[in-house]
Amino acid sequence: MTKAELYQELNYVNHSRDKRVKYANMVIDQPDLIAPLLDILFDVDDKISCRAAWVFEFMCGEKLEAIIPHLDTFTENMSKVHLDSAVRPVSKVCEYLTKAYYGKADHLLKQHLTPKQKEKIIEACFDWMINDEKVAPKAYSMVSLFLLGQEYDWIYPELTLILERDFHIQSAAFKARARHILKKIKK
Repeated sequence: MTKAELYQELNYVNHSRDKRVKYANMVIDQPDLIAPLLDILFDVDDKISCRAAWVFEFMCGEKLEAIIPHLDTFTENMSKVHLDSAVRPVSKVCEYLTKAYYGKADHLLKQHLTPKQKEKIIEACFDWMINDEKVAPKAYSMVSLFLLGQEYDWIYPELTLILERDFHIQSAAFKARARHILKKIKK
């Protein structure tokens, strides 16, 4: 399938779980589609990029190791994403990556995620925390930053500052996640 054909297929992706799973499985079954999917995802001013992000998130949720050959592309470009419905799945993929990397289970990602890629994730997550984003990207970023803070000791003071500063002006969902993260940081 060419990039143009994939682009056309993405027109059929909607918010339904069935469609996202269908297309994520199509990409898992044809790993050569990951690069064109990322090209479409990172064409950040095109509305179809959001649909590519949804499919990419579901693909990573099903088979995270499929991202390994594309980690540089993903981490180099993720901070360019700005449409709300694309930022959420991209930030979710960051959470998948950090959970796999810092988790107890053995994961292939632990051998492939580089310090430079982790720094790009940190940068993007802090941007999502301080910018005017919806709650979901902020929540995923909190988790990612908390996990990365186990390795980078400067993260916790910065994250704590942001969470405490924004606590009173954010939603109930933000407050609940922030309380949880702050409690874990203080342990």
